[in-house]
Amino acid sequence: MADINFSGMAAKPDSQGDDNAPAAGARDLRWDIIELLFFAYRDFVGDADQELEAFGFGRAHHRVIHFVTRYPGLKVADLLDVLRITKQSLGRVLKQLLDEGYIVQKTGNNDRRQRLLYATPKGEALVAKLAGLQTDRINRAVAGIDPAGVETVRQFLRAMIDRDDPDKVLEAIFGGGRKTRE
Repeated sequence: MADINFSGMAAKPDSQGDDNAPAAGARDLRWDIIELLFFAYRDFVGDADQELEAFGFGRAHHRVIHFVTRYPGLKVADLLDVLRITKQSLGRVLKQLLDEGYIVQKTGNNDRRQRLLYATPKGEALVAKLAGLQTDRINRAVAGIDPAGVETVRQFLRAMIDRDDPDKVLEAIFGGGRKTRE
């Protein structure tokens, strides 16, 4: 992947009289936050990407194994909803994680058509390692912020998520279904 160097380049000025300007109006665009989110996301997932590369895995593998580990017994159908991907997109990634022993699939007790996903100890160890890398980055980022500021960060991130999404994982997150570090 090629690095792009923006040093010495000025950002494109906001267009004031553009007929194609978004409804918010060019002067109201939050370029600062937009670009900070782009770069924060790049670096946040980049730590894990480097580790995953050694296994021949990518971000899709990370997303799948993360949610399967955090929500044992997650139905394949629910995982598709969480990730907002098609069954076809999930197929290759899930097969590789199953074949290499990171995830196991079981049939549902009440409905034999259900496919329930569980992380193996090997999968849990990988997720713990990746989460450790990401936790280190988060801890460095919030090191100089008081607890009220950290709570503000949480509130901001929650507000960025569509609350009307019927996703069961989001319900657990918003409803406190999983304990997070305070």
